[in-house]
Amino acid sequence: MPPRSTRPVDKLDDDHYPAYTTGRAAEILGTTPAFLRALDNNQLITPLRSEAGHRRYTRHQLRLAARARQLVDTGTHIEAACRIINLENQLQQAQHINEELHTRNTTS
Repeated sequence: MPPRSTRPVDKLDDDHYPAYTTGRAAEILGTTPAFLRALDNNQLITPLRSEAGHRRYTRHQLRLAARARQLVDTGTHIEAACRIINLENQLQQAQHINEELHTRNTTS
């Protein structure tokens, strides 16, 4: 029997584990592999590559792709959708940093 993993998080619970092939990711999202490649080309998501060079997507990347699909489905061009999502992520990170700084300053 192989030894148990000492990793604290199982791979299936890891949002950043590249578990999904392009075909499966497209199926889950109800889109095409070309749409996923376009997201990669527009630098929204960069899937990891298997040893054979095949793209592998994480659950986190699928959530970003789903958001892009939502924007594209409402008429936003894919390039603009990718930019919007990147800006949303930057804003969220900035807000998180501001909250941390505010908490640190009020507890000091």
